[in-house]
Amino acid sequence: MVIRPYQRLWSVDFREIWRYRDLIALFVKRNIVVQYKQTVLGPLWYIIQPVLTVIMNMVVFGGIAKMSTDGTPQALFYMAGNICWFYFSDCLNKTSSTFTANQHMFGKVYFPRLVVPIATVLSNLLRFGIQLALFLAIYLYFIIHGTNVAPNGYLLLLPLFIIMLAGLGLGFGILVSSLTTKYRDLSILFTFILQLWMYGTPIVYPLSMVTDETLRLCIMANPMTSIIEAFKFATLGQGYFSWFALGYSFIFMSVLLIMGVVVFNKVQRSFMDTV
Repeated sequence: MVIRPYQRLWSVDFREIWRYRDLIALFVKRNIVVQYKQTVLGPLWYIIQPVLTVIMNMVVFGGIAKMSTDGTPQALFYMAGNICWFYFSDCLNKTSSTFTANQHMFGKVYFPRLVVPIATVLSNLLRFGIQLALFLAIYLYFIIHGTNVAPNGYLLLLPLFIIMLAGLGLGFGILVSSLTTKYRDLSILFTFILQLWMYGTPIVYPLSMVTDETLRLCIMANPMTSIIEAFKFATLGQGYFSWFALGYSFIFMSVLLIMGVVVFNKVQRSFMDTV
């Protein structure tokens, strides 16, 4: 047992987390294997889910509601927004149950508690990578058939987009996880909020459709908006790109992570007495 002095709530011992990198790798493997263990289709669900979602979007929003996609093929437009949202929401949902889902393990052995949500974010990268490859396949199909879509230089920002999606999912996740150790019904409330949040993000509709200034300002206040719009702009050439909006989302993510770590560090000291 190593006895250490009192640490500040906002501090993160990155060296200790790095020493437990083997455990992170083990958790990543566990998350991937356990998720689709004893399933018939296994990892094919990584592909089936976005395909079925895009088909439903095309029928409901493209076919019935006749929503514009700014001249972009519907399959590409919906797929671009959905794969970003899936990665973010998956990171948020799974990290939000860090304490409650791992309480038995946390009560028996010590390791940096942040290892678990970090492993969750990393394991979800596999799903995002497979769905990004699916998006690329659909993308190449439309290019071969002469559709006027082309990537631009902003595609080099793709690693930044992924980091921001992961950071927002991790920040919100550990914050919700910390709060739900005492107030369990918050997890139900946040699940409902997350469903509404999706419709407040330009996934199935372009930002150009929002003409009301007040409503547009509210949508732009959503930190996910600028990321998804920038991803669409970089890959499809259609969408809204703003360094200011992207900078706002990055600052929002940074502040959120600091707040999440502070609350997480405070809760982890006594959460076993609560859960």
